[in-house]
Amino acid sequence: MKQKIAFITGANKGIGYGIAEHLGKSGWQIVVGARDEQRAENAIDYLKSAGANVLGWVNIELRNLASIEQAAKELKEKYAGLTLLINNAGIPGDMSVNSEHTEIEDIKEALEVNFIGTFALTKALIPLLAKNEGRIINVTVPSEISPYWHPLAYVASKSAQNAMMGVMAIEFQQAGTPVEVFSVHPGPTTTDLNGNMALPGFHDIETVGRKFAELINDGQNHQGEFIELYPIVKED
Repeated sequence: MKQKIAFITGANKGIGYGIAEHLGKSGWQIVVGARDEQRAENAIDYLKSAGANVLGWVNIELRNLASIEQAAKELKEKYAGLTLLINNAGIPGDMSVNSEHTEIEDIKEALEVNFIGTFALTKALIPLLAKNEGRIINVTVPSEISPYWHPLAYVASKSAQNAMMGVMAIEFQQAGTPVEVFSVHPGPTTTDLNGNMALPGFHDIETVGRKFAELINDGQNHQGEFIELYPIVKED
């Protein structure tokens, strides 16, 4: 039987933690991706106490290519049965300013982490995932611009990530590469990333984590799809 091992970046808090908890309680073995050892260990303790199956953690900093290379090496050596990569970790950029006042450095930093770092990790793990007939899931937002929420640095970096997913899906199909890749938009969620914003229509980490796990375990092929768990809707 194929192993069910998932590596989730940014799994020590927020949506990544919610996914890890519910996936880890549904038959998956979780490897936590995090930047800080203490936060990773604390998250593992909480996850295990919640009933999740956790194998361990891997240190990774997505703005550092050497760190990504080392993380990929460790994953290949310790968790050769890896079947799922969830690209969840990311930075928000400055969400308090409009595009006219967005600093160039802010755009560069968001792209460096959310797109370049995510691409580098994905690229490094494709051979292993192909060997195990695995999947890649990106936690992202729509490329279509919402009139209600559109911080430029964040949306631009996630749009690049969406393009990466679409291109890879087509190429995997054309080449017969046994890897499935798709993207998931959790919808408005109260997390540290948005300053724990809790407006009408927002969901909590518990709700999103549970629904995310249900999607992963639905037995369907979602190659190249962009799936919205909870679409952004205008409140009356």
